[in-house]
Amino acid sequence: MRHGKKFNHLGRQKGHRRALLMNLSNSLIEHKRINTTLAKAKALRKHIEPLVTKAKSNTNHSRRIVFGYLQSKDAIKELFGPIAEKVATRPGGYTRIIKTGFRKGDSAETAMIELVDFNEVMLANKKAKPAGGRRRRRGGKKAAAAAPSSEEE
Repeated sequence: MRHGKKFNHLGRQKGHRRALLMNLSNSLIEHKRINTTLAKAKALRKHIEPLVTKAKSNTNHSRRIVFGYLQSKDAIKELFGPIAEKVATRPGGYTRIIKTGFRKGDSAETAMIELVDFNEVMLANKKAKPAGGRRRRRGGKKAAAAAPSSEEE
């Protein structure tokens, strides 16, 4: 029964699960994007989002709280430095999970989790793409190009 089960236990005891999430968090902060199973990615999102929110207020107290979860000075420097600067104006939703299919060995569903503001490809596409109007299904350019030439005659 799942009475009162509020999060995915990932088939591990508390200490093992905490160490797993700590290692995944450190890897995500270091590399900005990691591949893992979908269940671990969803658990990691719930673990890392509050830490990134804490990093937005760069105080000694928040650094100590986040260090309790990460146990890595390098990850703390990275989180409170470049990551906190990029997400300063974002109100939440610092990570993105993209499903990548199924693993061959055990058919586990895999996913890629990444920090949203560090995907240069998507940021470049967003800047290059003009903010156009709505898409319609009525012919649009073909009908508009054909109509003026027939009206001029």
